[in-house]
Amino acid sequence: MSFLNFQDKVIVVFGVANKRSVAYHVARVLEEQGATVVYSVQSLEYRESLGRLLDGREVHVCDVARQDQIASLVDTIGKTHAKVHGLVHSIAFANYESFSGVFHEVRREDFLQAVDISCYSLIAIANAFKSLLDERAAVVTLSISSTQMAAEGYGYMAPAKAALDSTLAFLAKSFSRFSRVRFNAVRAGLLKTSASAGIPGYVENYLYAEQVTLRKQALTTEEVANVAAFLLSERAGGINAQGIIVDCGMGINYFDADVVKACVSATWPTD
Repeated sequence: MSFLNFQDKVIVVFGVANKRSVAYHVARVLEEQGATVVYSVQSLEYRESLGRLLDGREVHVCDVARQDQIASLVDTIGKTHAKVHGLVHSIAFANYESFSGVFHEVRREDFLQAVDISCYSLIAIANAFKSLLDERAAVVTLSISSTQMAAEGYGYMAPAKAALDSTLAFLAKSFSRFSRVRFNAVRAGLLKTSASAGIPGYVENYLYAEQVTLRKQALTTEEVANVAAFLLSERAGGINAQGIIVDCGMGINYFDADVVKACVSATWPTD
């Protein structure tokens, strides 16, 4: 038996889009540790494009913006699996194509859509799966290291993630009425993923973040996946309603001497 003890455990993973997705890396760690991973992807097109990557796996289609599809997913999975021992929520969306980059100009429909898909979907999924979840199941979502950093390009996704972080506490509390299901988040620093490539200015922010980490090396998706797997395991049984920051020390190193020197010498007059 491995330390994490995922043998005979069923974990449903939401959010795989390609091999660079955080959800895919989490699923791969879980499978390596002996878990049975059930995949839920957004559309038939995604399932077809992931055919080779997820060959031989159980893959379902569910658009989390549609309650009927969530209900159908639960019914379908329940026919094959008596219990589900964990859920991975790695889902977020913002319509950056229509975003000017000025926060106060964000369209109402775009803001509400971001909150719906990035945050409310966790509530909808948890509620739909509650009768199928094992009494000691774990739910893990993927968030960001700080929602207090006003990065212009990231824009209104940060408030959606802030709502997601708060949602954890309320889900943990409400589920405690009838179970010991745990809800936690991995609050990751900047990662190199296909989803992040669509965020305006992300490459520059990513390169800056790498220099502000204590090790001067960017956070890897595998490191985030390892923390998610731990939180899903019984070894994390005492952790509930928490956001675990994984950022290689970036959050305490904004005044890194080398970065400060480079910024000052590049932008301040010398005479």
